[in-house]
Amino acid sequence: MRRPQRPCSAPDDSGPHSAAALGNLPAELNRFVGREDELAELAQLLEESRLVTVAGVAGAGKTRCVSRVAALLEKRYCDGVWIAELSAVHDPGLLEHALVEVLGLTDHTSRPPRTTLVEHLAARQLLLVLDGFEQMTEAVADLVRDLLRRAPRLRVLAAGRRPLRVDGEVTFPLTPMSERDAVELFAERARSVRPDFRLTDGNRSTVRELCRRLDGIPLALELAAGRLRALSVEQILLRLDDRFRLLTGGSRGAPVRHQTLRTAIGWSHELCAPQQRLLWARLSVFAGQFDLEAVEYVCSGPDLPADSVLDVLDELLSQSVVVREDAAAGCRYRLLDTVREYGAEWLTATGDTERLRRRHRDWFLGLATWCELDWFSPRQSEVAARIDSELPNLRRAMECSMESPDEVHLAQYLAGTLWFYWVGCGRLAEGRHWLEHVLEEESPYDASRLKALWVLGYVAVLQGDAVAAVSALQECREEAEQAGDASALAYAVHRMGCLALVTDDMARAEELLRDALARYREAGELNSNVLMGQVELAMAVAFLGDLDSAVGICEEVREICEDHGERWALAYAQYVLAYAALQRGETPLARRMLVECLGIGRTFHDLLATVLTLELLALVTAVDGDADEAAVLQGAAGRIWPSVGLPLFGSAYYGQPRAQCEERARAELGEERYEARRRAGERLGLDAAVSRALSGQPPAGPAGTGIFPAPGEKRRPAASRTTGRGGPELG
Repeated sequence: MRRPQRPCSAPDDSGPHSAAALGNLPAELNRFVGREDELAELAQLLEESRLVTVAGVAGAGKTRCVSRVAALLEKRYCDGVWIAELSAVHDPGLLEHALVEVLGLTDHTSRPPRTTLVEHLAARQLLLVLDGFEQMTEAVADLVRDLLRRAPRLRVLAAGRRPLRVDGEVTFPLTPMSERDAVELFAERARSVRPDFRLTDGNRSTVRELCRRLDGIPLALELAAGRLRALSVEQILLRLDDRFRLLTGGSRGAPVRHQTLRTAIGWSHELCAPQQRLLWARLSVFAGQFDLEAVEYVCSGPDLPADSVLDVLDELLSQSVVVREDAAAGCRYRLLDTVREYGAEWLTATGDTERLRRRHRDWFLGLATWCELDWFSPRQSEVAARIDSELPNLRRAMECSMESPDEVHLAQYLAGTLWFYWVGCGRLAEGRHWLEHVLEEESPYDASRLKALWVLGYVAVLQGDAVAAVSALQECREEAEQAGDASALAYAVHRMGCLALVTDDMARAEELLRDALARYREAGELNSNVLMGQVELAMAVAFLGDLDSAVGICEEVREICEDHGERWALAYAQYVLAYAALQRGETPLARRMLVECLGIGRTFHDLLATVLTLELLALVTAVDGDADEAAVLQGAAGRIWPSVGLPLFGSAYYGQPRAQCEERARAELGEERYEARRRAGERLGLDAAVSRALSGQPPAGPAGTGIFPAPGEKRRPAASRTTGRGGPELG
């Protein structure tokens, strides 16, 4: 007997997004046509089964069909409908990272991403749509099987060329469209390129014949409709007849429907001008989205001048070979998967694949280098959006470099250069994956390998993995000393100081951080890493009791950030300044600074900055007299920490605000009410918690006084001298 789904209650903020924005269903760019019977049957199957796979040939319309079903059923799922497009993911090791990204989760810990997925999905009622998984069917099947076993309210709708073959799976074969639907689809798409197109008694029979000859496959119909700019329906039908005869000599072992789809694509390809075919083939080296500048560099040459690329690309857009997508990073383009595969075969036939892959790799090495430099500028948010869009291509560039022992250093360079993205944009887990992968291969201890080592150590520090951090940083330091690489040595010393900071060895942290900052100054280095070194030094001396020096350092950092438009490091400087203001009883000032921290953390998806800020803001709220809200914020922070690592790094110093807040709130509210309010905070999702904290207003009342007790014997005044600007004299 089928167990009915539990009806949805009023939406709450239990997911990573607010209730008003659960899920990631894209808006339809053109009208969905036909398939009423299939949609109804799929909806019924999803009511009865927890895993439904829509299987069919490439181009049969699987993606549009599952997206449409998901949109129609969206209200059934309290925690939303989430679509994961997996076609750009080729490494099974990145599958779980990709789903973590799709679900909007951020996990800075060293635990497997599958654990994050299971914990997130365990009690949620949502529909997960998986599309484009054919290149790693076994890995997807294993993951889906595990998630369904451990998340009883999860349902999965998959779309692929073959079933997953998981117990309990119901396979829905998506057959070609009926004649009526196919004719309607062709006419609809024809009107998008020729607004005056109408089905008439004079052309209806020809359109029906065209749809029949294309077996009602949506991709073929849309490609055919795109040709109406230049041809009549009769001309299309005649040319299609030629192409069918031409391609019947292909592989006799291939499925008939696959041959039919290849006929449609091959026919469209044959109608392209020589430069259009050449660009189509060369575009196949891209993964996911790409932009015009990348196409002009990667795909141009003597036979395709860079100044002609835009016109040729525009023709491919008009023929629906290339799809335009507007994203946060600007105007982007994408090849449909089947179209990309066809182009890749032609590129292979030309013998030019390896050269194009190297040009692709070189472009994205240059892009990463530019983005690292531009991170220290007013364009930080644009850089973050750009890397988000280019991540599939950056992965492919690293994969390309790993294929040759002579080019491993390029993969190491790329993984290390992306430190700002791994650390500053909530990608620690994937960064750790790539850094460890590129360092597995033996290579000389050149600048690229040394950089990858210190970045790996940095990531491990933030994940709370002290053993891995010490191993990577010590290796980097020793080899940098031997190689005479002053830059890598400075970064290794810096990150060892950061490790000492989060493990409560404040004297050692101050010593190492001052050493690193002196090395940076000697080398003339100034960037976000250097500013973070100053902030970490400020935190160390603040913990040791010298608030004046800490404030002076962070005021200098804030001034530099304002000069350069830097926002990410500014958030951490504001955190230290808020800590000092709260210690001095200046709670209004502390609150203003922490609100700014939260806003910046949200912009960059920096979960560490966010959760540290919430912890301190909870104490500010308690000092301001609102113990109820303080307990809620503590609960919200407590829910986030498992995705970051060891709560408050296990540090007595970082843990002081939490302990003080809890003591105050429990004393005012009593045990029972405190726990009830804390549990209410735990039910808030990340976005809801941040929105609540950003909109909160301090209650009227007198400002508090210094609240942190002396931390025992470890606390001592620091003897830092100051510069004329209030910062430390780092000599």
